[in-house]
Amino acid sequence: MKLIQSSFLLIVLLMFGSCSISKKIGRAAHTILLQDTVISTGHIGISIYEPATDKYWYNLNAAQYFTPASNTKLFTLYAGMKYLEDSLVAARYSVAANTLFIEPAADPTFLHPDFAKQPLFSLMNTTGDSIVIALKTDVEPYGQGWAWDDYDQSYLSERSKLPVYGNVLWLNTKPILSNPSIINDQLTSVANQSLYLQPTYFANKITFQKEAYYARDKNKNQFYIDSIFHEITIPFITNTASTQLDILRQLTNKKITTGESTINKTTVLKSQPTDSMLKPMMHNSDNFFAEQTLLMASNQHLGFINDAAIIDTLLKKDLADIPQKPTWVDGSGLSRYNLFTPQSFVYLLNKMKNEFGLERLKNILPTGGTGTFKNYYVTDSSFIYAKTGSLSGCITISGYLITRKNKLLIFSVLTNNFKGRATAVRRAVEKFISGVRRDY
Repeated sequence: MKLIQSSFLLIVLLMFGSCSISKKIGRAAHTILLQDTVISTGHIGISIYEPATDKYWYNLNAAQYFTPASNTKLFTLYAGMKYLEDSLVAARYSVAANTLFIEPAADPTFLHPDFAKQPLFSLMNTTGDSIVIALKTDVEPYGQGWAWDDYDQSYLSERSKLPVYGNVLWLNTKPILSNPSIINDQLTSVANQSLYLQPTYFANKITFQKEAYYARDKNKNQFYIDSIFHEITIPFITNTASTQLDILRQLTNKKITTGESTINKTTVLKSQPTDSMLKPMMHNSDNFFAEQTLLMASNQHLGFINDAAIIDTLLKKDLADIPQKPTWVDGSGLSRYNLFTPQSFVYLLNKMKNEFGLERLKNILPTGGTGTFKNYYVTDSSFIYAKTGSLSGCITISGYLITRKNKLLIFSVLTNNFKGRATAVRRAVEKFISGVRRDY
């Protein structure tokens, strides 16, 4: 009898404690977030979950749909961690009659200045007199619902099966490449400035235009620069990889054509450790890496490159038990067609923790004072590991939170359709999340 009474008392205390926590967090949310002069002009959804007890501490509009912005990259991260194995596939290749046949695998690190190791480029330089590249699969350069008028902005690089240099023109006042011995930077003069550029293929396509700062012609690879004081990147038009092929012809000085290999046996060539690409994707919120990650995951898991197909597969199989099925259309979150709920992010983050381990995720996700959190969550920075997101009128954050009492929480805060400064929203959310850490 005493055992039954004790068990009943424990259940009551747990229920009371859970209700008490929810009420306290609700009061803080009301004071800090719901009454905020900017946030109150729009909509907000919050979900806070404790994996150890399998209990939600707090939910507000948690099953409602929001535009997630770059929080979408968390779903892309899952796809990458699930299907890209330990190292990225640069390409599959074979050699016959002194010809190198290459099937690209959408690897975004190929000739990217941040990655000194370039095995595919070394292979192209040292194998065969001619190169045939399989480009049968067409990749739409832009995703559904992207803002096309941002075409010359650094965050809107075109997607492709054979990306080079991140599909952007790099300009800087100092050398660009991590390993200049592979491909030398070219020095050029624009507006009386000596600038380093990559790829050098575009050296004669850059002109001075007063008050341009930097821009590109909408319909062709003609770039306009006023002056720069730091590194800038401008997306170039890929023209279904014809631009990349021209760049490679110049770099290798070899005959390069498109076609398909008739040889069945191919060799897989790896490029970089997978996490060495996933980490900057999350820390810098790199849209290009995210888009290419989905393409690579599709190629690896399905055998062909199609972002819609891998998204459909993930939602029907790996993520079939998600509490609210999202509308998911791209890898980066640039599209406003994306619709996710706070609880769907909590579900995903819990699944990722269970499948891949929290320590690996801590290495990939930014914490306070790093990446997109450079000026946020700086005090005791290692208590948060999360992904931010931002579009006009849209600020989001989802991730892991370690409280002062060493409780692990998973949270998501999504704000949409507010009118006002994004910084004010970020600071209010920071105050709320930091309060949850401090109080529990």
